[in-house]
Amino acid sequence: MKLRRIIVLTLALILTASAIISAAPPAPVAPESTLVSASPSQAGAALEKLEVKGRAAKTGYSRDEFGAGWRIVSGCDTRQIILFRDLSDVTLRDSCTIQSGTLRDPYTGMTLSFRRDDSDAVQIDHVVALSDAWQKGAQLLSRDERIDLANDPLELLAVDGPTNQEKGDSDAASWLPPNASFRCEYVARQIAVKQKYRLWVTAAEKEAMKSVLSRCPDAALPV
Repeated sequence: MKLRRIIVLTLALILTASAIISAAPPAPVAPESTLVSASPSQAGAALEKLEVKGRAAKTGYSRDEFGAGWRIVSGCDTRQIILFRDLSDVTLRDSCTIQSGTLRDPYTGMTLSFRRDDSDAVQIDHVVALSDAWQKGAQLLSRDERIDLANDPLELLAVDGPTNQEKGDSDAASWLPPNASFRCEYVARQIAVKQKYRLWVTAAEKEAMKSVLSRCPDAALPV
């Protein structure tokens, strides 16, 4: 009798525990990760994702808003770094100064000689002109971000000086390189810069870019 009572009590405890367990709410399940789509790698797709807005006022713009001159990297300024990247047959005055070299100018298609004593002949262009960038979102960036923009190799090209002066602060709606074979790469680079620094395009600028990219629909973004 005593043994039976023990067995009954044990079964009751088991049934009670089972009921408690079955009634307990399920353990929380972590939500699935939300995957963020990578930025598009083709220029046309990236262009479609850029915000389209009107040009903001130029009020407050100065070159100093993007830093006082070129950034120094490992003892060399950004200008010398870009010259070293873009010129061939380079000779050095010292470890950080280009003395001479040859440029295959992307804007004109001409081959130019660079000499340090005539440095205006070859200039470093901000592919997205800084004043244009200022009016299309850069004024909303932090100062450090603007300095990054002005010294980013993605944004910089060694080019023919007079042609660069002709470009001024124009966007793609009002100026494209005379060298038509470079226009796809030029527009793709502008789009890459605007995507990276969250800059917008005007409606006219977007249409001009689309017109160029229609001749090269598979153009990739430079990195």
